[in-house]
This record gives sequence, C-alpha cells and structure tokens, in this order.
Amino acid sequence: MTIRWLTEKEQRAWRAYIAATHLLEDAIDRQLQQDAGMPHLYYSILANLSEAPERSLRMTDLAEKTKITRSRLTYAVTRLEKDGLIRREDCQWDKRSSFATLTDEGMAVLERTAPGHVETVRSLLFDRLTPRQVEQLEEIFSGIAEAMEGDDERPASDDVPWRRRSSGPCS
Repeated sequence: MTIRWLTEKEQRAWRAYIAATHLLEDAIDRQLQQDAGMPHLYYSILANLSEAPERSLRMTDLAEKTKITRSRLTYAVTRLEKDGLIRREDCQWDKRSSFATLTDEGMAVLERTAPGHVETVRSLLFDRLTPRQVEQLEEIFSGIAEAMEGDDERPASDDVPWRRRSSGPCS
C-alpha cells in the first residue's frame, strides 16, 4: 500500500485545524466550568435534551446526537442525574433501555448558562469570520460529517460506537 502523505499545504491546514479546535474546546470548557460547573459535553447533553420533544430522548439517540459511546453517556447522565438536572426513565416496551429527560432544574441551568456560552462561541469563532467564511465553514464541516456518518445511499458503519443499535423500540 502506498502512503499518501499530506502535502505541505495540507499539513499546515491540518495543524491549524487541530490547534484551533483544541483552543476552542478548552475555552468553551473553561467558560462552562466557571458558569455552570460542568464540561462542554454535559452542557451538550442538556442542550440536546432541551431541543427534543418533551425534553426527552432515548439514551441511544442521545449518544448518537452527542457522538459519544453509550458507556460514556451513561457516566455523564448519572452525574447530571445526581445533580438533579436529568431524570432517567425506563422504557415501558424494553426494560433494557431508558430515556433521559431534562428536568426543570436542568432547563434553568441551561437557560442561565446559554448566554455566556453563546458569547464565548461568538467571540472566539464567528466574530473572526466573514459571512462567506461562515457559509464555507458550514459547507466544509457538513460535508465531512455527512461523509463520515453515511447517507441514504451509503449507510455509516455500525463500528461507530454511537451508531450501534440494539433491538426494540426503546433502544
């Protein structure tokens, strides 16, 4: 097999991407720890639940939305549940599965934290881009995500941890 090494230009782009994503994630984590006492992942879990019907999602769907393994999600939800921000409910059709539901307290934390989070994202990312660059950023990363997740023509691999399905309506 021939190795297709990155060109010098590709290497610079790759390293710039890595540096920027690490710096952004660190800044977002610091802001969320300061404002809400939680990492970005936990905030993302709350945000995804807040957008779901009845503020509730099956754990497998939540794992896929947050792009984390079910075991990592279970750990995070357990912590958020201890803090009273999420309630876990058994599935009435499949006792092996459960739903995560955002509590009123969790929604209040999210509402209190969202303005600072949005300002951090805006000031560190979007304020530094032109409108055309924002469009390009969306186009680039949507294309990458679609290719990695699969589409109707080419389904994603079940090897992706959050894509593995178990049987039953509540999986």
